[in-house]
This record gives sequence, C-alpha cells and structure tokens, in this order.
Amino acid sequence: MRQMSKREVSENRLTLPQVKKVLETIGEENLDQFQRRTLDYVNKFSKAEPEKAEELLQTLTKEYGIDEAEAVQIINCMPETVDELRVFLAGGRKIIETSKLEAIVALLNDSRIVKE
Repeated sequence: MRQMSKREVSENRLTLPQVKKVLETIGEENLDQFQRRTLDYVNKFSKAEPEKAEELLQTLTKEYGIDEAEAVQIINCMPETVDELRVFLAGGRKIIETSKLEAIVALLNDSRIVKE
C-alpha cells in the first residue's frame, strides 16, 4: 500500500476584487474554462478596485474589529445602508454602535466603483 504524501494546505479568504486581480495576473489566455467563468463573474460583480478592497479588509478587521469572513462578505456585497450592513453582522456576538456602522457605510460608499 502506497503512503500518500502529507502536504500543508493553507487557506486565504479573498474578496471578489482580489480574485479578479489574481486571475488577471495569470492572464486570460492561460485560464481554463472554469477560471474564465470566474473572471467573467468577478468582472460583473466586483464593486471595488482590488487595491481598495485590500485596504477595506484591513480597515474593517483592524479598526472596526469585524471578523475577516464577515469583512470579505461586506466587501463583496458593499451594502449601501446601515440596515443592509447589519445583515452581515447579525451573526456576530458583539454589537457595533450605529455611529460606527454609519462610518463603515461611508467608507464603503467612498470605495465603490461607479458603473456607467
């Protein structure tokens, strides 16, 4: 019986804009069918530039204490109101005051891609 090699696997959460950046780095001509579909999807649904998304992720996790998984979902969806934002934080164990939620929404609005 052959023994399977053990290899360490790490996992990183990526926002849609970050996925877009990775796929564009590979080059569309080098992508397989699944990766091309993924690139098409992230082109349609990314609501921030990759650099801005990375900045937002740092700000949401470090300055506002939001869990990384929640922060990724917030950046992917870019809620436009405090009520929409609360949906992403509903499972959280801590309550974030309304003034902070308003500041987060303002931050998201400043980072949003304007689509014509």
